[in-house]
Amino acid sequence: MVAPSGPVSTPPRLINDMHQTIPQKPRIALALGGGAARGWAHIGVLRALDEAGIEVSMIAGTSIGALVGGCYLAGRLDELEAFARSLTMRRIAGLLDFAIGGGGLFGGMRLNDRMQEHLVGVNIEDLDRPFVAVASELNTGHEVWISAGSLITGIRASYALPGIFEPVRCGNRTLLDGALVNPVPVSVCRAHEQPLVVAVNLHYDLYGRSAVIKHTASEPPAPQSRAENRKKAREDRLGVTNVMVQAFNIIQDRISRARLAGDPPDLSLHPKLSDIGLSEFHRASEAIDRGYQEASAKLGEITRMQTALSPV
Repeated sequence: MVAPSGPVSTPPRLINDMHQTIPQKPRIALALGGGAARGWAHIGVLRALDEAGIEVSMIAGTSIGALVGGCYLAGRLDELEAFARSLTMRRIAGLLDFAIGGGGLFGGMRLNDRMQEHLVGVNIEDLDRPFVAVASELNTGHEVWISAGSLITGIRASYALPGIFEPVRCGNRTLLDGALVNPVPVSVCRAHEQPLVVAVNLHYDLYGRSAVIKHTASEPPAPQSRAENRKKAREDRLGVTNVMVQAFNIIQDRISRARLAGDPPDLSLHPKLSDIGLSEFHRASEAIDRGYQEASAKLGEITRMQTALSPV
């Protein structure tokens, strides 16, 4: 029998079978933590993952983590990044609408109007991958997982910072910022049976907040001059908003440590953001770049974990 000359073609069905047997790396679930202005770093993290071809299977987001994660899955990350990078202190002031007599200093409706431009009519269940926005219920303290319904409403409820933004009525519940109960929602990804969970913790490098200090109750020394007196007055002028935000920051950090100790992720990303204040939304470019750098530095670890979980 004479062997055929030239290349031998492979039957189409055999080619399809060969492609189907190539093992696929498992996708990762992301737990995007809260952190107000520091949360712009999530945009950089997602950019780095996309560039590396690392696929995301689901996103659970708390507070600004819900905002960035929801926009990403809705295909609106470009618009969100452009908006974030365009922010100045003047533009931020223009987006805040004071709410006299409401449940917060700001109503948040101007921010809601901006989201309406890009997310109107989008429901969570219509996204191509699972998404959960974490919120807190005002009357019961329950942790609320929003996984269906209006994407805009779910995001607004998740970032309704107590005392700053008004609580959000969602069905028959009044909801607040999810960072009060679950600042880095790894547990949500675990409940969805995700095999590989990567958390983005925005508070990890705030060293010293968990310390215990012994102190003596004593009056501060009296100023010795008018200049010192003016300096002390400036230092003591904390402002209501600043006090509320800093207090919330302390609570969020403590809860994060406790929750993550009991239910740790497979990998944590820790962008270096300690010098960016929670209200410094105008520093978005810095935060985005640092999130990108942190995720890029951990790509090797993510790939190794994916390889370890890949079918043989």
